[in-house]
Amino acid sequence: MEGKRSYSPEPSCVSMKSDASMIHPIYFRDRDSSTDVRVISCMSFKYYPACTEREVEDEEDLHSVRDGALKITLHVLKNMNHTDLANTLHNKLASVYQPKLKSKLREKFKRINEGISQHGSSALLNEIYTELYITEGWSGDVNNEHEVRQIEAASRRPATQEKPIKCNEIFKDKSIRTVLTKGVAGIGKTVSVQKFILDWAEGEVNQDVFFMFPLPFRELNLMKQQNLSLMNLLHHFFPEIRKLESIDCDSYKVVLIFDGLDECRLPLNFQKNEILCDVTESASVDVLLTNLIKGNLLPSALLWITTRPGAANQIPPECVDQVTEVRGFSDPQKEEYFRKRISDQSLADNIITHLKSSRSLYIMCHIPVFCWISSTVLERMLGEAEGGEIPKTLTQMFTHFLIFQIKHKDQKYHQKCDPDPQQTRESIMALGKLAFHQLEKGNLIFYEEDLRECGIDVREVSVYSGVCTQIFREEFGLHLGKVFSFVHLSVQEFLAALYTFLSFISRNVTEHQTSDLSDLFRKSNLSDLLRSSVDKALHSENGHLDLFLRFLLGLSLETNQTLLRDLMPQTGSRSHSKQETVEYIKEKIRENPSPEKSINLFHCLNELNDHSLVQEVQTYLNRGVYSSLSDTRLSPAQWSALVFVLLTSEQKLDVFDLSKYDPSHEGLLRLLPVVKTSRKAFLWECNLTEESSLHLQCIVSIEINAI
Repeated sequence: MEGKRSYSPEPSCVSMKSDASMIHPIYFRDRDSSTDVRVISCMSFKYYPACTEREVEDEEDLHSVRDGALKITLHVLKNMNHTDLANTLHNKLASVYQPKLKSKLREKFKRINEGISQHGSSALLNEIYTELYITEGWSGDVNNEHEVRQIEAASRRPATQEKPIKCNEIFKDKSIRTVLTKGVAGIGKTVSVQKFILDWAEGEVNQDVFFMFPLPFRELNLMKQQNLSLMNLLHHFFPEIRKLESIDCDSYKVVLIFDGLDECRLPLNFQKNEILCDVTESASVDVLLTNLIKGNLLPSALLWITTRPGAANQIPPECVDQVTEVRGFSDPQKEEYFRKRISDQSLADNIITHLKSSRSLYIMCHIPVFCWISSTVLERMLGEAEGGEIPKTLTQMFTHFLIFQIKHKDQKYHQKCDPDPQQTRESIMALGKLAFHQLEKGNLIFYEEDLRECGIDVREVSVYSGVCTQIFREEFGLHLGKVFSFVHLSVQEFLAALYTFLSFISRNVTEHQTSDLSDLFRKSNLSDLLRSSVDKALHSENGHLDLFLRFLLGLSLETNQTLLRDLMPQTGSRSHSKQETVEYIKEKIRENPSPEKSINLFHCLNELNDHSLVQEVQTYLNRGVYSSLSDTRLSPAQWSALVFVLLTSEQKLDVFDLSKYDPSHEGLLRLLPVVKTSRKAFLWECNLTEESSLHLQCIVSIEINAI
């Protein structure tokens, strides 16, 4: 790159007979020598024939000249084997790019889109950000259970030995190189990353970090076929540093952030990938990542990886120094969120009160995205008097959310013409089919080939995102290709259940696959479909069909079908015996499945508006006859109901006294899930056995007092 010449002819610096007007050479003092080393001669500027600052009219050109001069000097120093001086100059060269990188990241991350990325609908992150509850440490096991199960377990977990940590302090311990942060979908991992980067870019915290490079897996997936060096990869994502030939992590602190490990479609073959230590050597992106994580590339760089819990085992434990967990919102943080988002504080109070009245909804509010969905629905229903029953179940909440998004589309795109219900229905069904198939595969992020498999023309994807502007999104600003997703896993599960229900009752089934879920379409009637869905959910060890089942059962109610009347087919049988389904679920509860499966079955009864078992047990509790519960000979189903009531109660158990319920070994086994979630358990005067002690040995987070 050349500086700009003046129009008048001038002799070049080579032909000058004096040095009065030439650029003076740069001198460096060699720390090992008393002599000065002249490292730039007039000839070093042969590319810059007239490069005095007064002749450079543009500031950017001036920076180019300076950068070029620094690079030439660096090259000469290396040739002269002045390694220390070369490193010093390299760091000086790197410092030129830090402000540019910070500026780019500041602009990119200063705004947040609640729900989806949509131009013109964002807010300043610092204005609405609510601190998340993040804890240190990890038991070491990988939790593959459905994320709603994990959320429910977290909501009843006592805060005893857990050590909270602030997001900006994850690298406070100087001995930590790699941090793995896990958390369920929508819990706030990506927002935490965004806040971490923004605070650094704005000069607020972590100013000892020189460079910060966010590299989300959803974008790295698009480069899986490419061969390139690590430096070329960084240049691709961050063109602001494209003149930087290497990264010197020994001289300055560098943080690389890999967000969304669960979205990774690279093999990440840590065992078989070749070893790579040179940042300028080309390899596949998969090889680059495994060597970065193992510490072969940039061993002094700090790494932050985020993931959903089920994908955490893709990283070898020996490569991770610290594990943290994003728990989402605590109960006080839930209220803080609604008060920040809703300007009318009286309305915010009403929304909080309503959510607390439905335990299943309030538990889901641990997820920030669900708080946003709830506020979107309840702000309109409670604040604008739209009428109708206020949602008390998950199916009702998501049904209203879908209806509001369709209405928003109609108001936005059909102001001068009537909306086309058929087109809307076809779009919803196409999205539902995508949700259904990707749910089977366990994918939350989709690419163009995934859409094509479900008959969605990627050239017309705006039609689908236009139908549900806050549900289905197309990522913007990516470097290669396109990425699509639903706003949250629960929305994907709802649409998958809606697709299953609408397809089945219309008998417009085009599923030819023999997968586990596709078998549902072969049932003869709706009652068989629902019973089979219950069985499939119970046979799923990790509960991956729990929420899908809740939605499917909820959609079988006429009240929810009435809300969705514009989407319902004109033909087809939707009749079934609700009571028959209720009794089938109660029968499964009597068979005494695992506590987590039993809890989901009670949530299923809640979706069907059946509370009979819970009310039976609640009657005993309300009478205060705890001491006589064992004498009343509760049925297995009633004991399961008691566990459900105690675990989902708004009042968390601080101290659990087993003798008030059933002071026997059998009673301990029945109520062990409750004992686990208590801070302290009293087992005084209980007829326990040696086998009881074996069950209690696995409980390490509570204080046990027993005789």
